[in-house]
Amino acid sequence: MLKVAIQMDPIEGVNIESDTTWLQAMEAQNRSYPIWVYDFRTLALEDGVLFCRARPVTLKQVVGDHVTFGDEVKLDLSRDVDVILMRQDPPFDMAYVTATYLLETVHPKTLVVNDPAEVRSAPEKLLVTKFPGLTPPTLISSDPVALVDFHERHGDVVLKPLHGAAGSGVVKLKAGDPNLEALVEIHAVGSRDPLVIQKFIPAVSRG
Repeated sequence: MLKVAIQMDPIEGVNIESDTTWLQAMEAQNRSYPIWVYDFRTLALEDGVLFCRARPVTLKQVVGDHVTFGDEVKLDLSRDVDVILMRQDPPFDMAYVTATYLLETVHPKTLVVNDPAEVRSAPEKLLVTKFPGLTPPTLISSDPVALVDFHERHGDVVLKPLHGAAGSGVVKLKAGDPNLEALVEIHAVGSRDPLVIQKFIPAVSRG
């Protein structure tokens, strides 16, 4: 019987009607697999052994009452489980990247899905640039000259942090808006990461 650990954001807050991590967890439970959940910030590597603090869970398809926790345990991720699902949401920051390195210490002896090296190599806002015909015109840069030039050529645009998440820091700028350079300067004070600027597509409001 497979034993499954899920590295994820708090399971209490998931939308059980649409969350894909929830669907995977329910499928594991339906197959009678024991399930633990843990926060990536509890990962600890000591003398080559990777541990985490995890809680066993029992799930049910009831909105607002969908999870029951057992007592917290210390799991040796190379011995106590067979599969780890790496499911926490971005931001894709150094904490996220470090978690992939830690999980590589047990993979593939313990199967980590997806492969931590591949997760690290495919941050979502960079991965989509491989498919330019399927995305709006996009520029990724820290250079204010390049960002302003893109804005002038494309009119209404959306500006966002490269490694942000959940809509944080996303700004829509109309054609000719003079605030772009100031926004780039403010971003540079707290981060060395590039920004993403994309042509605004009005149809986005229709999904």
